[in-house]
Amino acid sequence: MTLFDGIAARSVETPGLTVNVLERTGDDPATPPDRTVVLIHGNVSSALFWQETMQDLPTDIRVIAIDLRGYGGTEHAPIDATRGVRDFSDDVRATLEALGIPTAHLVGWSMGAGVALQYALDHPVLSLTLEAPISPYGFGGTRRDGSRLTDDDAGCGGGTVNPDFVQRLIDHDKTTDAPTSPRSVFRSQYVAADYRTDHEDVWIESMLTTSTATGNYPGDAVPSKNWPGFAAGKIGVANTMAPGYFDVSGIVELAEKPPILWIRGTADPIVSDASLYDYNNLAKLGFVPDWPGDDVAPPQEMVSQTRDVLARYAAAGGEVTEIALEGAGHTPHLERPAEFRHALLEAIGYVGRPHDPAPPTEAIILRSSD
Repeated sequence: MTLFDGIAARSVETPGLTVNVLERTGDDPATPPDRTVVLIHGNVSSALFWQETMQDLPTDIRVIAIDLRGYGGTEHAPIDATRGVRDFSDDVRATLEALGIPTAHLVGWSMGAGVALQYALDHPVLSLTLEAPISPYGFGGTRRDGSRLTDDDAGCGGGTVNPDFVQRLIDHDKTTDAPTSPRSVFRSQYVAADYRTDHEDVWIESMLTTSTATGNYPGDAVPSKNWPGFAAGKIGVANTMAPGYFDVSGIVELAEKPPILWIRGTADPIVSDASLYDYNNLAKLGFVPDWPGDDVAPPQEMVSQTRDVLARYAAAGGEVTEIALEGAGHTPHLERPAEFRHALLEAIGYVGRPHDPAPPTEAIILRSSD
């Protein structure tokens, strides 16, 4: 595990499993919750992806990055996908309880944003920062209003994952020999084409920690009478986000609504209204045969769904800030660190030492009075 200066890893024993966390060596464990930030990574990654962000945050904030089960240094326990992402969010809760943290500011990236939203449905949080979040209605298989296309979530879950990519994870392939190698996927899907870094090997190392054991990534698939002939199974990571198991749109009904920052890149190929990871959209583009058309299998409008739900959240009394970073991809915290840092500090109400102003960014702020 490649750790940057000032970052340390430790194991936290919880009732369910041993969880690996990253912390800064100078942080004070007695820091109050309103200055505690918890970072939750996305799919096919680990807490290692957060290290630059951790280094950049002010020293009077306590910051913790958690490896979800089956990633990084955390145990590779099987995942019950029929609970949505609750296995993950329950692990986060158990970890924070073991660390004596009753509540905090949660930051979730991609799938981790779904975990953060599920956590907020079940436990109090001070704020939510959703970076390139999956739709509140899951990944694939829904109309704009969140209604499911089929009753078995055909074309969703574990069956959508390219088996060659999985094999290259197993083989710890660090090359660019194929478009399905983790390094090629990182360059073409995680970040925009103009992204440059000295730490790419660390990000690939992080991706390669993904457990492909039964019950982890990607998960199983089952036959379906509906196109394309398979549907979401009941175990594993990809199935946790199938719409029959995952729906966090209930945040609109929360009595106590934490402020929400939604930050994303406009060039994100993974989470968009035309995602290259959405089986229906791939079929519409001609990469999957026998697409039955928009009436039967329309691409999921992921960004629009998130905007719709967050608009209802604001109308019901919450506060939402949307920041769209022009030209950024799926990892704003890596690609546009100054803007991400500034937005996060604003979101958590940081009022300590003056922090660097962000470059000009268009922000949409929704409040109940709007």
